Amino acid sequence: MVKSTDRKMERERRHIRVRTKISGTAERPRLCVYRSNTNLYVQVIDDVAGTTLAQASTMDKEIKTKYANCEAAKEVGALIAKRAIEKNIKTVVFDRGGYIYHGVVKSLAEAAREGGLEF
Repeated sequence: MVKSTDRKMERERRHIRVRTKISGTAERPRLCVYRSNTNLYVQVIDDVAGTTLAQASTMDKEIKTKYANCEAAKEVGALIAKRAIEKNIKTVVFDRGGYIYHGVVKSLAEAAREGGLEF
């Protein structure tokens, strides 16, 4: 009998595998992505101090598209880049959160790069 896979559990396993290899510091914080069915959340995190330095999501007032799609990802990516550069953060480590680098996650990363972040 073929067992069905739990997609959430598989994503969490991939995320743990990624997180063992990368960590954010004060000089180069971690750009963490979380995608739910309805929204998209991004944080710039200093793992050494355990603090969030900047954040953006589709729930912000500046974002016009209120869904977790590619158009909203471009807006959120540009917004997080703007907020990070305001706090003198130019280079980050990209944490895709166990998601495949495709579609929404790829659009967000490209928009953040266009906004001035380096990773």
